[in-house]
Amino acid sequence: MSLLSLLIFLPVAIIPLIWLVPEGKSVLIKWTSLGTVIVQMIISLIIWGKFDNSKVGLFSIDDFQFVEQASWIHLSLGAFGDFSAEYLLGIDGVSITMVLLASIVMLVATIASWSITDKVKGFFSLLLLLNAAIYGCFVSLDFLLFYLFFEFMLLPMYFLIGIWGGPRREYASIKFFLYTLLGSIFILLVMIGLYTSAIDPYATAVKLGMASTVEGVTQGNLDVLYEMIKNKTLPTGAYVHTFNLVHMTNVQNFIPGTIFANDTVMQLFGYSPRVIAFLALFIGFAIKLPAVPFHTWLPDAHVEAPTSISVVLAGILLKVGGYGLIRIAYEIFPASAASFSWWVAFFGVVSILYGAYNALAMKDLKKMIAYSSVSHMGFVLLGLASFTVEGVSGAVYQMYSHGFISALLFLLVGVIYDRSHDRSIENYRGLAIKMPYFTSIVVIGFFASLGLPGFSGFIAEILVFLGSFSSSVINGLVPRWMVMLAVIGIIITAAYYLWTLQRMFFGKYWVKDEKWNADLTDLTIREYVMLVPLAMLTFVFGVMPSLALDKISASVNVLVQYFNSVIV
Repeated sequence: MSLLSLLIFLPVAIIPLIWLVPEGKSVLIKWTSLGTVIVQMIISLIIWGKFDNSKVGLFSIDDFQFVEQASWIHLSLGAFGDFSAEYLLGIDGVSITMVLLASIVMLVATIASWSITDKVKGFFSLLLLLNAAIYGCFVSLDFLLFYLFFEFMLLPMYFLIGIWGGPRREYASIKFFLYTLLGSIFILLVMIGLYTSAIDPYATAVKLGMASTVEGVTQGNLDVLYEMIKNKTLPTGAYVHTFNLVHMTNVQNFIPGTIFANDTVMQLFGYSPRVIAFLALFIGFAIKLPAVPFHTWLPDAHVEAPTSISVVLAGILLKVGGYGLIRIAYEIFPASAASFSWWVAFFGVVSILYGAYNALAMKDLKKMIAYSSVSHMGFVLLGLASFTVEGVSGAVYQMYSHGFISALLFLLVGVIYDRSHDRSIENYRGLAIKMPYFTSIVVIGFFASLGLPGFSGFIAEILVFLGSFSSSVINGLVPRWMVMLAVIGIIITAAYYLWTLQRMFFGKYWVKDEKWNADLTDLTIREYVMLVPLAMLTFVFGVMPSLALDKISASVNVLVQYFNSVIV
């Protein structure tokens, strides 16, 4: 069964059914959407259960799991070779966690959307479309296919913020769109360069008559082919250019003299094209992550977006940026990544501190949590920059852990906003008296986010600190003073969460507007259904991190060995 295709295209297939639902049957639309994401959750759990922890991915399609491969676009360009793009899906230890995270967050986001009453068909259709694009990004192994899904996320998110958002929704949606589009342009330019430089060795061997089918190509055939490429005796018309991300990780698949070949003497602005390509990819994905100084779209988008869309934005979309950095920028250009590790770590530390200081200054609860996301995504950059097993594992675990912690936090903000339509921290006191169960889950969410031991956030951050601190000894990439500065971010994080708890939830009960008193009731059944599982996940993956780390470890170990083998 094509489980990955089912994950992607099930919501797309449901959209026409939603539009066939008669007007006034909004509840049926909501239940149909919920049923769809429940099926996706079941599929994700099946994939999680069947996942072989020993397979590593990276260099060979055979090492990825649940692979689906079919010819998608193939054109003969005569003397310029062949144009080839594949429908290629697969997962490894990095993407398996993102797939499960997407299913968790999309499920709670759909439940959170239950309060939508305006243009229900349009909202849930766009949410399902966004759903499909997210899964597509996490499982695509063809760069063109990844890029299409990456770009396609823009459209539904733009409308979801721009139509159903807050008072400044038009400004926030346009800002989000332009920032992400700018990043996409950088990624597009690199993708074009990679396509012109890389070939599919198996398809090229078949075209040369070394084998009748791709499956029949042997290692001996590939050795002969690589020798021909190296000696420049392979006819130009025999090249089958490719967008295959796995082939792009092997420098032997790059045509000598092309822009991204290892032997190129070409210079762009005084730097090797491969260095420029890494920087372009870094900017493109750092905007989505987001890292300082590319972060300014995020607070506006969060504040104006509906609660359910903030959940998707923080829980999943930011992780697409981190995932893209690992899957494309780091795996294809590891030597360039190593040469810029100091700067990647520096931007990570700046993001940690800048995001935390801004969160400390925020008076809007939702904006505070938005800036906390900027801070927490800085740990992803710091971990990746370390080129150590602990650091990279911590970066992946941070993306996974922060996904459901941030979803929990934005849902909690939504609980308050739904009742009073006000998010100002200074307008509430002593909410624990009025809403004790709500306050209990807020405490869990805040403690999980600040990295208290026993929660998943602690595991992610301690791995990043261990990896980045040992990096100076293992490979000399990240100086220890940066790690020490990053620790200050933890202290500031504790400060703004504890200060918010003290101001909003403890002490004598008071609210700015007495009209809110009747509405500030404790959690409803629907809210318990959303919040309790997420709160439990922060405990489960904090106490038993091996549930996820065992999935990640084999891929990360091979990835780090590969990274450190190219350090120059």
